Amino acid sequence: MAPESDHPSRDERSTTARSGQTVASAAAPAPRPLDDADRRMLRELVTDARLSVRTLAERLHISRANAYARLDRLQSSGVITGFTARFAPERAGLATTAYVSVNIEQNTWRTVSAELAELPYVESIALLASEFDVLVLVHAPDNATLRSLVLERVQAIPGVLATRTWLAFEEIRGKGPFAQ
Repeated sequence: MAPESDHPSRDERSTTARSGQTVASAAAPAPRPLDDADRRMLRELVTDARLSVRTLAERLHISRANAYARLDRLQSSGVITGFTARFAPERAGLATTAYVSVNIEQNTWRTVSAELAELPYVESIALLASEFDVLVLVHAPDNATLRSLVLERVQAIPGVLATRTWLAFEEIRGKGPFAQ
C-alpha cells in the first residue's frame, strides 16, 4: 500500500481565504449544481452579507421559508463557508502588503499550510502548480513586521525550503464571480 500523500486531493483543496481550513472533503456530499436563485442569493450576500433573510427573500421574490432552506443548503454543502467584512488594509493600520512565495519539501503541504494559517497578518494561502509551491498574501503594519514574519516565523516552519517576497504597491479587488 502506498504511503498517504500530504498533498490534498482536488476535493480537499477548497479552503476559506482567511482560515485555510478545508471546507470540502472526499467525505462531503457532492453539492448539487447552483440554480439561478442560488446564484442570485450569492450575488446579494456578496454585495451585503448583513442582509436579513426577510430582505433576501424579498429581493429574490421567494418565500422566507425557501430563503432559509436555500441558505441552509448552501452553508451545509460548503458553498457558503462563512460571512465576513471586507476592509481596507491601509486604513486598518496594515500599510504593507506582500505576496510571499514558499517552496516546501514534498508531502509537507498540510502541515506547512496549517502553520502558515496560524501566523498573524496572513490573509490567504494557496497551493500552486508553479515554480514555487505556495503563495501567501500578507497584510502587515510595516516592512519591519513583514521582515520578521518572513525571516523568523515562515522560514522557521519545518518543511519550508525557501521564500521570496514581493511588495505590492496597490491592491484592486475585482467584482468576483457573483457580482452584478
